Amino acid sequence: MRNPKMALWMVAAALLATVPATAQYEGPEGQGEAVVTVLPKHDGPVPASVANRDLSVKVDGKNAKVTKWAPFQSPANAVELVLLIDDGSRTSLGRQMGDIEQFVKSLPPNAKAGIAYMQNGRASFAGPLSADHAQVLKALHLPIGGAGVSASPYFCLSDLAKNWPSKDAAARREVVMVTDGVDNYNRAFDPDDPYVQTAIHDAVRARLVVYSIYWMSQGRGDTMGGGNVTGQNLLSLVADATGGKTFWQGSGNPVSFQPYFDDLTRRLNNQYELGFTTGLKGKAEVETLKLKLSAPGTEVDTPQQVLVAPKGARQ
Repeated sequence: MRNPKMALWMVAAALLATVPATAQYEGPEGQGEAVVTVLPKHDGPVPASVANRDLSVKVDGKNAKVTKWAPFQSPANAVELVLLIDDGSRTSLGRQMGDIEQFVKSLPPNAKAGIAYMQNGRASFAGPLSADHAQVLKALHLPIGGAGVSASPYFCLSDLAKNWPSKDAAARREVVMVTDGVDNYNRAFDPDDPYVQTAIHDAVRARLVVYSIYWMSQGRGDTMGGGNVTGQNLLSLVADATGGKTFWQGSGNPVSFQPYFDDLTRRLNNQYELGFTTGLKGKAEVETLKLKLSAPGTEVDTPQQVLVAPKGARQ
């Protein structure tokens, strides 16, 4: 007589074999969007347009459906870029003012720019966000140079995210932080630093792509050695989470910002808009994002976190 326990085990195994390897959400559907940068793996020409079929997207570990994949190449694609400068930096930053001016002048006509300074935990704008780049540069000035003026660069990033100076929901929002990245409220390296994690969460919800240029403050009373390495690592956490990049040169200051701005310009010129739908747990939530690109000869910078909102909601 056939063993009934063996028969039940075989039926259970067959049922398990039919379950997809990656489970899907059940319930309401959510939507999200992200800015993705696609570049060649090696020196060479910018990759040809990458097709939707080359993508594999997972949100919170679950497969997501790609609803939009398009390069930001039209003059109608608005860009808003804020230079967020640590006001606690030493006035030696003045050596880089020429490179900063050249970068702002090189921005395309569809790019609005603004200059803000990290002051007492806030992003204090020196002038309005504007497509008049010459006018924007009138607000550029040397930092105060006092240790701890910013309070924490991550407080200032959170403030910028919550009070972005525009209501244009369609514009790409790019931030370039110029700072040593040291959190004066938690100088030890801690990936779970609550102020850093809060800044990441706020930046993701505001759809910011955050870049940073490491500039070590120089002078008596400034952080040295391990503290600055900690700052670099914290800035990398923010950049990776939002799809940006951290620019730095060892433990010292760079001779020029120009190579960094050249790389940043190339990245701004090779960004794609990703739209997707996925399951929604509740209200708008920040979830993990993973994107695989099968196009040969390319590499991709994708934000590690993304906002998922109710379908049809304006992000």
